[in-house]
Amino acid sequence: MVIERQNNEIIIRLNSSLIDIEDVQKFVSYFKFLESNAGNQGTEEQAAELAREVDQKWWKENKHRFLP
Repeated sequence: MVIERQNNEIIIRLNSSLIDIEDVQKFVSYFKFLESNAGNQGTEEQAAELAREVDQKWWKENKHRFLP
């Protein structure tokens, strides 16, 4: 394994015969998550409030599918 930093990027080289591509995809997904959340300045309370609002809106739009 080789890890390099070039400008604003980190480059990781792996021996493809030693690592399963599905495992690599899991790492890539995790890194995408970290990258997308790097600029997040919200608090846990703000996230919880947003989740409540989304849940309320979703239920209002979809409750007819579950209740008679």
